[in-house]
Amino acid sequence: MKHSEQDLSTIDKIIDDYGGNRDALIQMLLGAQAEYRWLSNPVLTRLSKRLAIPLSYIYNVTTFYKHFSLLPKGRHSVSVCLGTACHVRGAARLLDRVTDSLGIGPGQTTPDEKFTLNTVNCLGCCALGPAMVVDETYHSKPSAKELEQIFAACE
Repeated sequence: MKHSEQDLSTIDKIIDDYGGNRDALIQMLLGAQAEYRWLSNPVLTRLSKRLAIPLSYIYNVTTFYKHFSLLPKGRHSVSVCLGTACHVRGAARLLDRVTDSLGIGPGQTTPDEKFTLNTVNCLGCCALGPAMVVDETYHSKPSAKELEQIFAACE
């Protein structure tokens, strides 16, 4: 997704909401990522110019915190648990089914930017393992057919 000048007006609004206060950089980055699902170079450049903060500093912040993404993310987040409890119950097979179904591997986004797949060390639902979360909905031991239905239900 390429940000046009019109799109960048949203970044200007985020900056203005914080009064242009450089100390609110992380909050502004969070707001921009919530708006676009990732932080593009035009967005970071606009922040750099408006806040008079070196672009290199902003990149350091965005690469330090795992929450920020410099690559496009899907509209739907898929997380497969690979923690110990899920691992011993077949998390690797679940991950294989998910990668087959979506056609992407962990850390990747589908070409249509509909899904981003990640692995996590724990989802906090060990008794349900192997488990995965699509957006905020937990799924326990989904079969390949159930995965098709889960992903098809995502707009």
